[in-house]
Amino acid sequence: MGDVPETVTAALADQQVEGQVCLEAGAGVGNTTAGLLAAGAKRVYAVTDDADHAATVRERVGDGNADRLAVVEADLRATPLGTGRVDLVTAHGLCNLLAPTALDAVAAELARVAKPDGHLVVDDYAVPPTDGAVNRLFALENAAGRAVDGRPALTFYPPAVLAAVFADHGWTVERRKPLLDPVPWTEAHLNAHAEVVRGYADDLPDGLGEPLTAMADDLVSAIGSERTGTMYSLAFRLVDG
Repeated sequence: MGDVPETVTAALADQQVEGQVCLEAGAGVGNTTAGLLAAGAKRVYAVTDDADHAATVRERVGDGNADRLAVVEADLRATPLGTGRVDLVTAHGLCNLLAPTALDAVAAELARVAKPDGHLVVDDYAVPPTDGAVNRLFALENAAGRAVDGRPALTFYPPAVLAAVFADHGWTVERRKPLLDPVPWTEAHLNAHAEVVRGYADDLPDGLGEPLTAMADDLVSAIGSERTGTMYSLAFRLVDG
């Protein structure tokens, strides 16, 4: 099933997972799906709008879990799941990829699919310290996103802001705890962000795209790795399901 990151294990440690119907919102490479399955989830819906991520999740945790896993390729703002189907929703490292309007729509959709009195765990990154070297890479990623999509690629939300957004859709915070302090931004993490810049660069004329790619590569090389910022976990209950 593959290793489950310690942040996922820590975020789920105080949640009832065994026997529950779960949804991983923004499945990525399936870290939380793997954690939910390992913790005994009855069924996990791993939802992503990225075909490559969907294939990765199937390859990583699909074997032996056909009766417990459904990989769903869909927009998180409008999933094909029925209303009131899910006991536990997780969103691990998702919200920083969502613009405010998209975040609000996703929060509403997660409330729709959750059962009354269902639970939600949101894990994300706090606003990075201004003196962090990684901020230069994040700024470049956001500039590239604005050039291609008209919006930044990343939005870092303080915990209170995420709590308020989800509260507007019936979720109430039951606990908050740190997961990483500081966050270890490894070379692999930096390369992943640089790859996002390269993807945007491919959609731009060479005169714009090539300098962006070169700048991303230079930043990864210059930073190497860094420990800065925090990652936090919020647990919610749906009180207005």
